[in-house]
Amino acid sequence: MATLVAMSCALAGGASAQSLRESLFGQRPSDGRRMNPPPVGRYVSEEGAHFTLDRSGEPPLLKFDDSPEIYALQAQPAPRGDVIYKNDLGEPMLRATRLGGLTVFTVDRPGGSAAALDGDSPPIRLPTLGPQALVERMAQASARASRAARRLIPFEAEATPTSAPLIADAATVTAEAVVRMSRRADGRTLLARIVKVRLVEGKKPEAVLSKGVMRITIVPSDGLAGRPSSDRIIWVAEKH
Repeated sequence: MATLVAMSCALAGGASAQSLRESLFGQRPSDGRRMNPPPVGRYVSEEGAHFTLDRSGEPPLLKFDDSPEIYALQAQPAPRGDVIYKNDLGEPMLRATRLGGLTVFTVDRPGGSAAALDGDSPPIRLPTLGPQALVERMAQASARASRAARRLIPFEAEATPTSAPLIADAATVTAEAVVRMSRRADGRTLLARIVKVRLVEGKKPEAVLSKGVMRITIVPSDGLAGRPSSDRIIWVAEKH
């Protein structure tokens, strides 16, 4: 078969050979980027930050190696055939060009940083959890938030077997929000507003802060898009 392919290429000429090569291996731009990136890819930014982008389903998912949080993104068309991926506050996190280029936006690089494909990656999925595992995840989230705040922040939840994985993930994300707030200059003021975290099921994912209780509402049927991001939780603490 390899001999037949080689003979066909030689007979067809340069243009046909190029066409066959593209059909076999995928079209690539002149700078070496893949025009058809994998559904789930691992990328590295100019600064060396690694992250995984999962575009195998809806919504697209993003996870940085140095953070436990998984972002559920909203894809929106942009000029020149590009796609902008935003968080649940409408803030851009990624921009993908039609030629396969990718720009990542972070707190350290709000203007964007070019990212290169580092290889394929397994899909991002929530693990199944039993009751004991959920209790452990809740305790871990409370402990992490309490260390960051330098006082106890208890986490409470109303969970079912169906909602347990997302409840656990939402607890992890809330703890991440507390840690991020603790690193800010106004962190002490923000964290003083949060006395307790309560996680419940509802009809709409949201974060509400009232009388010291940060109430996190999740929607299990929405998957990872069914809970607020750490960005939204911080925004709620700021606006309180």
